[in-house]
Amino acid sequence: MMKDFVLAIDQGTTSTRAIVFNSEGQVVGSKQKEHEQHYPKPGWVEHDPLEIWSAAQFVIQGVLNDLHLSPKDLAAVGITNQRETTLVWNRKTGKPYHPAIVWQDTRTDRICNQLAETGGQDRFRDITGLPLATYFSGPKISWLLENVAGLREDAEKGDAIFGTIDSWLVWNLTGGVESGLHITDVTNASRTLLMDLQTLDWDDGMTDILDIPKAMLPRIVPSSQVYGEGRGVVAGVPIAGILGDQQAALFGQACYAPGEAKNTYGTGCFMLLNTGHELTPSESGLLTTIAYQIGDQDVVYALEGSIAITGALVQWLRDNLRMIDTAEEIEALAKTVEDNGGIYFVPAFSGLFAPYWRSDARGVIVGLTRYIHRGHIARAVLEATAFQTREVLDAMEKDSGVKLQALKVDGGMVVNDLLMQFQADVLNVPVIRPRVAETTSLGAAYAAGLAVGYWNDVESLRKNWQKDKQWDPQMDDDDRQMRYMEWKKAVTRTFDWVE
Repeated sequence: MMKDFVLAIDQGTTSTRAIVFNSEGQVVGSKQKEHEQHYPKPGWVEHDPLEIWSAAQFVIQGVLNDLHLSPKDLAAVGITNQRETTLVWNRKTGKPYHPAIVWQDTRTDRICNQLAETGGQDRFRDITGLPLATYFSGPKISWLLENVAGLREDAEKGDAIFGTIDSWLVWNLTGGVESGLHITDVTNASRTLLMDLQTLDWDDGMTDILDIPKAMLPRIVPSSQVYGEGRGVVAGVPIAGILGDQQAALFGQACYAPGEAKNTYGTGCFMLLNTGHELTPSESGLLTTIAYQIGDQDVVYALEGSIAITGALVQWLRDNLRMIDTAEEIEALAKTVEDNGGIYFVPAFSGLFAPYWRSDARGVIVGLTRYIHRGHIARAVLEATAFQTREVLDAMEKDSGVKLQALKVDGGMVVNDLLMQFQADVLNVPVIRPRVAETTSLGAAYAAGLAVGYWNDVESLRKNWQKDKQWDPQMDDDDRQMRYMEWKKAVTRTFDWVE
């Protein structure tokens, strides 16, 4: 008998959500719970893994209760997660050795700089597709092994195991200390700086250089496959899909053909371009990464431009400066002015990601005069997201040789009409929002549903995609180029701040 629904668990940087989808890819119900952000030192960002697991159970049970469903009504469970965030736990006790080190964290700067002394920042790009940067999981594992007492000894014995958040959730959902599966999918593995993009396996050279015992590492699996059966809140349900959050959004946006791209506006901003079965090296500061792998089919690759701070800048305006009470208020505040008044805000709080990869950078506001007030600052905050996206798009077109005709967008910030119009103006291409905005969760649901036959193939998924709204460029070319030139000038002011 065909089950009615698929459940997606979306474990993000600031919250965990459980969303139930039907066969048309529509949201039937959802539940969300935030978790605490910990900042023990400047540049350090941590999460409590046990709080995240507790939140996951809470939202799963909550959405099922709200919909009067039980696990028996679910065809499959898919997981999507904040990528690169790194934790190590004991397989016998289930207890983490240390708080999870979040993807934004910069404490591994020393490790990355030391590794770059031989061969430079791009030393491992040929193997991993990635530059040396604090962003990725491998250096975070090295830091934990160096700084947590007894961890290396336990890791070499095979008792201490590493995972990104997907691994942690799957391990717990499939029985934890009793029967938990220790796996990660190819998309998350491709963000560790440890996986060979061609063999899809852990690279011995990388684990040796970073001095990481291979016994710690999870088994790498496809993004869509029945991995095992759930326990507890998802008892008896196949766990059948895993995708890192940005790859999940690409999948949920139905970008299945080479040349199709999406941009997700969340805590950070992430643009992915499907490059098909061809591995495309970047000469312009982008990441070569895995887009997805369905069962035993050939892997699909992508180029990615990663921006660290976009929605997080709005949160900073709300929480640190108290300039707004809710994130939604920023649009109305920004609309109180006609333009940015000549100021530019470059939010290099965690350094600069694509296309610069400058961990020495820090945030700046330039062009301040007595004329500026809070409305101009709000507008500059929104414009920063659009300008950073333009930089990534320029790099993407240069690397791929593909001229983007339109940009599919998703994430929390796409409800902001002012931002989306400015994004279309700065890019000079239409910006298109889908009817189902929860594309990250939808991608995880699609991956899981495909594995169990709930959906037949990707073409059936493509038919579910529908346009909600489109913004077309309205800015003249001279104005566009002048503003972008000023933005690029502002970016240079962030360099070399940290010695």
